[in-house]
Amino acid sequence: MSQFRGNHILSVKQFDQDSIRQVFRVADQMAPYAHRQKRTKVLDGAILGNLFFEASTRTRVSFGTAFNLLGGEVRETAGMASSALSKGESLYDTARVLSSYSDVVAMRHPDSGSVAEFAQGSRVPVINGGDGANEHPTQALLDLYTIEKELAFHGQKIDGMHIAMIGDLKYGRTVHSLSKLLSLYKNIRFTLISPDALAMPDSVLSVIENAGHRFTVTDQLEGHLDADICYQTRIQEERFATQEEANQFRGKFRLNQAIYTKHFQSKTVIMHPLPRDSRADANELDNDLDLNPNLAIFRQADNGVLVRMALFALTLGVENIISNYDCDVQWYSNKAEQL
Repeated sequence: MSQFRGNHILSVKQFDQDSIRQVFRVADQMAPYAHRQKRTKVLDGAILGNLFFEASTRTRVSFGTAFNLLGGEVRETAGMASSALSKGESLYDTARVLSSYSDVVAMRHPDSGSVAEFAQGSRVPVINGGDGANEHPTQALLDLYTIEKELAFHGQKIDGMHIAMIGDLKYGRTVHSLSKLLSLYKNIRFTLISPDALAMPDSVLSVIENAGHRFTVTDQLEGHLDADICYQTRIQEERFATQEEANQFRGKFRLNQAIYTKHFQSKTVIMHPLPRDSRADANELDNDLDLNPNLAIFRQADNGVLVRMALFALTLGVENIISNYDCDVQWYSNKAEQL
């Protein structure tokens, strides 16, 4: 993207390294606001239409939080049943109406391509918060932002790194989008670990291969965990026809501290887009990893607010005037001391 202002953010295909760096520069500037060290009212009077027609916790709340931290207000629709879509209204009609109530829209929908369809009828910029098994561009950007920060802590760069992606790579839209962004960099080594039935789609493998990167596809953890980044995903049970079909894959790839100590590098960073499935029959990332300093899943979630603040600022064209609207925090908080 050469220009953010007024444009939709629907796919990682819109990004190149220059636009990614622009997002990350603005995200870095958002830390004092996210940590409540100061406030800004740059979006005072602006309204976010937060339209989530599929279950979400972190993405929905972090979009709303990001907009509030910039001084804006949020109006939410959560769940298909609470919207006129359940009465047969088209996405186009919904977009024409709801976008007139908002200055920008963040949207999640269970069907692939639905957010782009909505955007065709929208009068304001639309940001894709996940469309089915297709894409999750803002998650991919915050993941990449996290990877850059975590690797830098260990004196490394994204170019030349080794990433292991583990779990449901077929339906996991986060790994699809992240793989495409990583393909913009140099000499990335991908190890893709999943059951055969949940392997990375050929369309994503083609992007990786055409960009000149190496990849290994396997259904075995053993011997493939010497990565710089380990990106674990949950089984996307909502994408399966039946619960029984999803259950056959649950708990197939579990990571705990003993496995980490035995098979990983001492500095391997563990990531997960969350929620991690902590049920006994799944337990993707054991709680005993919580004390591992290289478990980055909560830093990753925190970064989501910074990146989404940056995207709002860029999309609404206020990225260069945010500090002009700074004001003091009027209540005491030790949040900054905790972070």
